[in-house]
Amino acid sequence: MSSTFYARHADLLEQAVARTTDRGYWTPYPEIPSASAYGAGAPESGEEAFRALLDRPFPLDGHPTTGTVPATEVSPYGFPLGISYPHLAPEAAVATAKSAAPAWRAASPAVRAGVAAEILARLNAASFEIAHAVQHTTGQPFVMAFQAGGPHAQDRGLEAVAYAWEAQRRHPATARWSKPRRRGGPLVMEKTFTPVGRGVAVLIACNTFPTWNGYPGFFASLVTGNPVIVKPHRRAVLPLAITVRIAREVLAEAGFDPDVVLLAASGPEERTAPALATHADVRIVDFTGSSEFGDWLETNARQAAVHTEKAGLNTVVVDSTDDYAGLLRNLAFSLSLYSGQMCTTPQNILVPRDGFPTDQGPRTADEFAADLGSALDDLLRDPARSAATLGAIVNDGVLARLEEAAALGRTAHPTRAVTHPDHPDAVVRTPLLARLDAEADEKTYTSEWFGPVAFVIATDDTAHSLRVLHDTVRSHGALTACVYATGEDVLAAARATALEAGVHLSENLTGDVFPNQSAAFSDFHGTSANPAANATLTDPAFVTGRFAVLQSRRHAPDQEHEEHADVR
Repeated sequence: MSSTFYARHADLLEQAVARTTDRGYWTPYPEIPSASAYGAGAPESGEEAFRALLDRPFPLDGHPTTGTVPATEVSPYGFPLGISYPHLAPEAAVATAKSAAPAWRAASPAVRAGVAAEILARLNAASFEIAHAVQHTTGQPFVMAFQAGGPHAQDRGLEAVAYAWEAQRRHPATARWSKPRRRGGPLVMEKTFTPVGRGVAVLIACNTFPTWNGYPGFFASLVTGNPVIVKPHRRAVLPLAITVRIAREVLAEAGFDPDVVLLAASGPEERTAPALATHADVRIVDFTGSSEFGDWLETNARQAAVHTEKAGLNTVVVDSTDDYAGLLRNLAFSLSLYSGQMCTTPQNILVPRDGFPTDQGPRTADEFAADLGSALDDLLRDPARSAATLGAIVNDGVLARLEEAAALGRTAHPTRAVTHPDHPDAVVRTPLLARLDAEADEKTYTSEWFGPVAFVIATDDTAHSLRVLHDTVRSHGALTACVYATGEDVLAAARATALEAGVHLSENLTGDVFPNQSAAFSDFHGTSANPAANATLTDPAFVTGRFAVLQSRRHAPDQEHEEHADVR
């Protein structure tokens, strides 16, 4: 049975490998949440499946347990989920994963890739259920929760599968080595090369994008032969619990111990991530979250290969534009999408103090801030449309940060509360714009203000803006950078600055592609070249450290009894 899934998905896997090299648009998972794409009744049955999980223990048949984790999740839309989960203490989780590892490690990379592809296929079929789980643990608006939590996350997972499978195919399984010598026949050896996983992997997931950020590490570790312990954020357990449930079902059907994948939910006062990450038998750690804990992991989880995505200061440099209206629309939507609660949302917008040319005439920094505020008002004027864009504030920390930004006394465009038409108890806020100065307010804008907070920062000129971009990214990190300029010389200077700073750059985005979007099989997410991340989703380096190629060798049968005079 273990090879059945590979046979079923072999063509898909080969396509995925090819797409990692051509970098064009491709997806096997439809992103539109409709019955036409997913079958009649799929939207309704997905919501029913989600509702059936509320206010009861989560069903994980056969999952080991050391107790029960009480309900810790409250929907940002205003109601508790009431779901309890099996508790699995760190020592027990690692011991159980180790016990389940041998057969999975012994399976071929193709078999493991086939199992992973089947898991992804079933996750895709459950996309509506997962979408509601993501919406009501993260606060994402539903369509975004469907796309980012479902098909786009599955794309990223498949991308990791492709890289991991291809990396393990780089070397042949067997080889015949023949060395000529001066007297007698050649020396002949038979050799085998076997990819072997490093050991137990731990995925430490985030609150805001548990599947999109979690699936690459999950599937990269799985396909390279490692058991995976999933440690979800206590406010966003459900999307990954569903993932673990489906993965365990597929593993069992394939003839493997389902404990190759485990859920390690934690109680409200527990801090189990440090214990898991530093356990002597944990060899791989994937983490998305705060810089503070990411830095701690990189320093302290020394026995493991640690992959982190942390915080950064995403920056926009405005020099000039021939589509000012498009620039404003693009930035307004980027700042508003999911209330700015994305690791790729722009924060610092650098504008020459005395103005910059546009197709609508010159604009000063103050005028630009006012125009961007008006664009936000235009985008978010209708409550239904604004709710579908903003979603809900994910936790009290984001709300406190927004209130702190308002207290700076530099507000150019205030935030306002929005009443969600379907969820009146949801906390919904529009973005706040503050006007800062590059010299006087450096302490303010060199901190990350995760959430609906952005700064329009006056600089001396574009050269000054590029220096600020370079210095803040090198010191504090960033996942995205943007430039708006009509001159090729400025664009070239911006590219050179981004390369030196180690950040991905978007140029003159005025249409329907936004700075905070990242497309699987085409865009790299994170660079490992600045402090915001030490890994890239997804590239060869993200997978190769998860396994080693071990060899065995012996004399060819016809040379077993010969003397080898030239061997020292």
